[in-house]
Amino acid sequence: MAKMLSGVTLVTRDGVEVDAGKYLDGKVVGLYFSASWCNPCKAFTPKLKKFYEEIKKRHPEFEVVFVSRDRESNSLVNYYLDQMGAWTYIPFGDPKIQELLTKFEIKTIPAMKIVKPDGKVVINDARTEIQDNMDNMENLYDGWMACYN
Repeated sequence: MAKMLSGVTLVTRDGVEVDAGKYLDGKVVGLYFSASWCNPCKAFTPKLKKFYEEIKKRHPEFEVVFVSRDRESNSLVNYYLDQMGAWTYIPFGDPKIQELLTKFEIKTIPAMKIVKPDGKVVINDARTEIQDNMDNMENLYDGWMACYN
């Protein structure tokens, strides 16, 4: 994703804007498509947060980028700050959001994809895999890495 998102601004948990290309360089990236108005998203987000926090302890190279389907900036930011982990998001209104929705054929949310630096999808339905493997998070991540490398 680093190559594909180069030049795109991401916002960190601290509100700092960073260049996605530099920030994601060398990282294994999960794109998380979600929105504050989506009840299934609100049910899955705490699971993703737990997964992220556990995996980050042993795999600091793992990163999530929130790609919001919210209809206004305040909804995106409040949802992110209230419920999400210490990952990054693409700011509201950035045209890259629509580009990613189209490229990855996102029809429903929540959705999560694990992608390589060039944008190639490695894991198409990471959301279901996380949801179904909360007891085996490390094994799940190891399986992803077998596909990633």
